[in-house]
Amino acid sequence: MKYVILTHGGVTSPQSYADGCARAAEDAAGLLDASGEALGAAIAATARLEDDPRFNAGTGSNLRLDGQTIEMDAAVMASDGRFGAVACVERVKNPVLVAAKLLETPHLLLAGAGATAFARRLGFADHDPATGEARERHARALDALGGGADGDHANDAARFHALTARRFWNFEAEPIECDTVGAVVRDTHGRFAAAASTGGSTYTLRGRVGDVPLMGAGIYAGPHGAVATTGLGEEIARRSLARTVYDWLADGVAPARAAQRGVAMFPDVIAVGVLVVGRTGQAIASNRNMPTAQIVG
Repeated sequence: MKYVILTHGGVTSPQSYADGCARAAEDAAGLLDASGEALGAAIAATARLEDDPRFNAGTGSNLRLDGQTIEMDAAVMASDGRFGAVACVERVKNPVLVAAKLLETPHLLLAGAGATAFARRLGFADHDPATGEARERHARALDALGGGADGDHANDAARFHALTARRFWNFEAEPIECDTVGAVVRDTHGRFAAAASTGGSTYTLRGRVGDVPLMGAGIYAGPHGAVATTGLGEEIARRSLARTVYDWLADGVAPARAAQRGVAMFPDVIAVGVLVVGRTGQAIASNRNMPTAQIVG
């Protein structure tokens, strides 16, 4: 059986970022060529994407509305059912590596200060993920809140306006896009794995958790394949998108059809993308631009 690696840099991210996805896939391929397993390869690819400051994950994660807070989510899952995730973890370089450490515990998910303390206990150094590009994105987001933008920023800002932000504001400072990176892998032994990481959206309250660390929403893996999703987290979670697509694989639906059906579950106004790898093939589908890479070894 050939191995397969698919990576993505987030739906709505520019296609020019595909080189970062390719490097991440190459890291995973190097591990598989050295007799590594699917889970390690998926984690390695996602960690490489976290280290690319162009992507909204790890270094480069979105600042929240207060311009100071960065809360990150990440998850990993193997086809034998092992799952680990962190939500709202702060000041670590590679949230996906912290999520992987959850596999050594009885827990599936750690959140907030507990997740950060867990990372420190295991030796993950303090790291400020904010970049100049992230601060520029934050400035554009604030401009959209003030009515000075159009397109996706304006649409996302409108949804947050509907919350009456000042009423629910829970940052310490005074008030004034949601991409994910991920990978799915099938190794030469037929084992599957998925991993994902995100810096979340600027337009969220403190403590918001998206789809990534929720089993069956952002990622899912089992004996029939692996799935990773990207898009608006709340909508992905409502549809249990990754598990839904996986269940189609288990029912014998081809990966390409399963991926297309997953995207078709969403109205056109909601950006969404899916990576799917199964026993008989692999597929990538999205309703927006989405930088990706694929390696078949």
